[in-house]
Amino acid sequence: MLLIKSADLYAPEHLGVRDILICGGKIAAVGTDLTFETNAVETEVVDAGGDPVVPGYVDQHVHVIGGGGEAGPYSRTPEVMLSHIVTAGVTTVVGVLGTDGTTRRPEDLLAKVRALETEGITAYMLTGSYELPPVSLTGDLRRDMILIDKVIGIGEVAVSDHRSSQPSLDELKRLVTQARVGGMLAGKAGAVQFHMGVGTAGLSMLFRILEETEIPARHLIPTHVNRTEALFEESLDFARAGGYMDITSGIRAAEGFEGCVEPSRAIRLCLEREVLAERITMSSDGNGCMAVRDEEGRTALLVTKLHSLHEEVRDAVRKEGVSLSDAVSVCSANPARANGLWPVKGAVRPGSDADLLFLDDRCNIRSVMARGRFFVREGKLLARGTFE
Repeated sequence: MLLIKSADLYAPEHLGVRDILICGGKIAAVGTDLTFETNAVETEVVDAGGDPVVPGYVDQHVHVIGGGGEAGPYSRTPEVMLSHIVTAGVTTVVGVLGTDGTTRRPEDLLAKVRALETEGITAYMLTGSYELPPVSLTGDLRRDMILIDKVIGIGEVAVSDHRSSQPSLDELKRLVTQARVGGMLAGKAGAVQFHMGVGTAGLSMLFRILEETEIPARHLIPTHVNRTEALFEESLDFARAGGYMDITSGIRAAEGFEGCVEPSRAIRLCLEREVLAERITMSSDGNGCMAVRDEEGRTALLVTKLHSLHEEVRDAVRKEGVSLSDAVSVCSANPARANGLWPVKGAVRPGSDADLLFLDDRCNIRSVMARGRFFVREGKLLARGTFE
């Protein structure tokens, strides 16, 4: 049993000063002046001191078994370690394959997801790959979704990108249908993540799927939408049409992405442009890698980091004037809803998993709790992965 006192609670809606009672890794109660006394179990009391407490982040796009490889085998990033995840404030992670569906396989992804669960956080995966026909675990994407608990969607599927397989509209329609029906039969959200490149086609094929099929827009999640100004503007219209738009926190000018819309600014612009707040998500693309060649043929590797997620939440609040509730929602409640995980994930309410971030008055992460266990406490890392 754990009783957290005097938390300025964002659930993610702002509730003011509240106490939080945690039992067995779950939120048991939220209220004022909570007390709990028993001689049956030990109860720890933690004073949050009136500082903000928010839901742990749901990062729906992470290359947990590594990404990259576009400059040859040496450019493949290694598997992500537990400490890199939890120190970034991420308590639920969704693994994706990325560009390489040949030397990296969904079987490896499933094994890594299960390993992360054993190490104490919550982890899921998307089946499929950049290219079509997609790779899968059972030979069929719908079967993957129905039969494998950790598979919650399909992706990332590349479109409007020189690295894509240049899929046809009919192929994408069938893919989204597999996600839709597989999700229905498995009791899952059945969403498809689309990797968006800088091609001139932009989101046109996704708009046509909405126009020419009966598939609800909520099954389509284009990601990396802040890659260019033009793509970002298109994604606003897509979100207004009922789809999602996933901002990538790792796409920043400082990281070498020229011409992008800075993630924290993108959050503000979405809210100002009257996009329904629930349709805005942000993921890190963490542990991904892109090879960039200059005019002389030299190659630079741009590696995205999970820590960019909270850095952009903090900047949205401190530099862009976004409320903490709205900024946190794009990394917690919104991706949890998009992937069928809410309110067990992305919320602080009775029945939710006890995934919490404790912030200071400057919006920096002080402590991280996943399923009722502190992984970071007062800035000190308490747990590492098996091989760290």
